[in-house]
Amino acid sequence: MEKLNKTNEPPTHVLGLAHPPIPVVRIGFIGLGNRGLLTLERYMLIKHVEIKALCEIRPGNLAKGQALLTKGGHPAAIGYAGENGWQQMCCNPDIDLIIICTDWLTHAPMGTYAMEQGKHVAIEVPAAMTVAECWQLVDTAERTRRHCIMLENCCYDAFALTTLNMARQGLFGEIMHVEGAYIHDLRSMYFSDENQGGFHNHWNKAYCMEHTGNPYPTHGLGPVCQILNIHRGDSLNYLVSMSTHQAGMTEYARHTFGKESPEAQQAYLLGDMNTTLIHTVKGKTIQLQYCTVHPRPYSRSHTICGTRGFAQKYPVATISLEDVRSGEAASATTEELLQRYQHPFTATIGKEGVLKGAPNEMNYIMDYRLIYCLHHGLPLDMDVYDAAEWSCITELSEQSVLNGSRPVEIPDFTRGAWETFPCVAKN
Repeated sequence: MEKLNKTNEPPTHVLGLAHPPIPVVRIGFIGLGNRGLLTLERYMLIKHVEIKALCEIRPGNLAKGQALLTKGGHPAAIGYAGENGWQQMCCNPDIDLIIICTDWLTHAPMGTYAMEQGKHVAIEVPAAMTVAECWQLVDTAERTRRHCIMLENCCYDAFALTTLNMARQGLFGEIMHVEGAYIHDLRSMYFSDENQGGFHNHWNKAYCMEHTGNPYPTHGLGPVCQILNIHRGDSLNYLVSMSTHQAGMTEYARHTFGKESPEAQQAYLLGDMNTTLIHTVKGKTIQLQYCTVHPRPYSRSHTICGTRGFAQKYPVATISLEDVRSGEAASATTEELLQRYQHPFTATIGKEGVLKGAPNEMNYIMDYRLIYCLHHGLPLDMDVYDAAEWSCITELSEQSVLNGSRPVEIPDFTRGAWETFPCVAKN
């Protein structure tokens, strides 16, 4: 299938983008809900950081953020409130990095605006909800030469990093097929009020009423795209996607609120289970699954199938190697292999995060690496093309589902630059 590219833009890619080192990275946070407050806690533990500003539409959450800073021995941040407070914050010349922890429909507009004000941007997942928004982020990053990274990407999970380390050493042979998923029972959160752990204004449930496909592909897709060196030696080409009909949301609502309740009478478009298959330019395949409305155990799958080895994290971590250069590795247990090939990030940064009591070791490594790269003037581990490639699956999977699972092309957001740009090794 011929690749779909935007050809009306000059070849100004930001692969390997680096900026002069920033001695102290001054940060502004947009959104202080559950994710935002946890993210703020982690950044308070990282060196070379100054929490410069906080923005939140709910006064109570803004106060919670300021209280966290005070408790941690940090000075109070500039507070921004109201519907347009985030724009005011982005215009503050004393901020280097904007971190966006709002609902996903606002991610791309906020990220675009922040880059246009000269700020580097870190956005929660997904970075964008449509292909047009993905292009908007890419075009803006290229025009402004600002960093744009997608957070909460699961790429710094200990098992994912170990298997990435093994893949780069060739221990799986030629990797032909990978699998990722987001299987997470979120039914109670969909219907709970915000003060009970639900989503602000039920924005997530509202999306389930209006869309189908896979609205949250990035958790499972990001780590396996790194395994396949996507846009660093290969590129996503096209997908086919299939969904079941919807039943889980309605069944849960009937059981919880009653058969005649408004929640049970509401129509939900999002199918219970989505399976998306992706084909790469180099002839590799990716299986991606999504289900949040069944009582299933949590899983991101993270499966790697190579000519000489296999790995899978869920439901039980398993690694099997057939014939490798490392002698006895083929007969080693999974636990021994995980220890032998543990990624340096896990062994050092991850351990530091645990000792500091960071909420979520995986995300602490992600935050640490972002600040480390900015502080030392290095390219980021992930870039705007990763954000776009992983996020665009949301709209494209819906297109395929609504058209009888027909193949849908995946844009090459690098406009062909991936074919000539060398892979940037992690430092």
